[in-house]
Amino acid sequence: MKAYVYGANGPEITDVAKPSPKGSQVLVKVQACGLNRADLGMTKGHAHGAAGGVGTVLGMEWAGEVAELGPDAKGVKIGDKIMGSGAQAFAEYMLADHRRLFRAPSNMNFEESATLPVAITTMHNAVVTSGALQPGQTVMIQGASSGVGLMAMQIAKYKGAKLVIGSSTDPMRRGRLKEYGADLAVDSKDPGWVDEVLKATGGEGVDLIVDQVSGPVASQNLKATKIKGRIVNVGRLGGTHADFNFDLHAARRINYIGVTFRTRTIDEIRDIFDAVRADIWPAVESRQLQLPIDKVYPFDEIGKAFEHMEANKHLGKIVVTL
Repeated sequence: MKAYVYGANGPEITDVAKPSPKGSQVLVKVQACGLNRADLGMTKGHAHGAAGGVGTVLGMEWAGEVAELGPDAKGVKIGDKIMGSGAQAFAEYMLADHRRLFRAPSNMNFEESATLPVAITTMHNAVVTSGALQPGQTVMIQGASSGVGLMAMQIAKYKGAKLVIGSSTDPMRRGRLKEYGADLAVDSKDPGWVDEVLKATGGEGVDLIVDQVSGPVASQNLKATKIKGRIVNVGRLGGTHADFNFDLHAARRINYIGVTFRTRTIDEIRDIFDAVRADIWPAVESRQLQLPIDKVYPFDEIGKAFEHMEANKHLGKIVVTL
């Protein structure tokens, strides 16, 4: 079968053996895949948790059909249209855990379905479970113009946030954040963004920051978060190391929470999928929570899809179809 593999000379489409499901695994006939920033790093040879390196089939987000079931797989049957996340997705067939997937809504095609699994699971966990957002509270999403950022703002609105602030350093994308739930859009490279947040919150700061940038905004986030507020560290697009004002962190008594899928057990990931199903799935099925597709590429042009991602001019998801 065809797969996009990181080889000795970089990533390329090549032939690999078709996998067989074992235990609770499901064999998926992949129809479409969503691209993510972690995928871009792995195309350059970087590790993402235990994944990455020579011989790795790339990809982590997909939509397709159930082709075969392992002996312990439950909840789906052959032919079901499904979507989910998991390793080695950029291939004609891939293996998925039977509880790390969703049934694809009947009103979505495969391309649309492939945009959602990473965003809805990551940001439901960050905003609702780890961030403990309550109705009437205020929230800021750092890096809001990414696919997961756009979803985070929508989830915050759906869960009753009274004020949602999104950041983007790109003027065009910043100008579109209000389409996806932002009441205020700020430029996190502008030193005055903290003052904008404080003004919008009556000088208190926000209850919750979901941070995908980290790096240079780490200590600024502390200033923009209210006393006894929360910061959930989801991503580090701005850098993994930077100055951090420990005194301000302590003085404001901020709960600073780190999250990642990379160190979670399969049972913990299953719990996240279950939480999405129990809490926000009706809003997914009704398309109240959805993401724009920036561009769709055929699988044979997946290299061009990653060039488009690296140019960093897109809004929403880039998708490849098989």
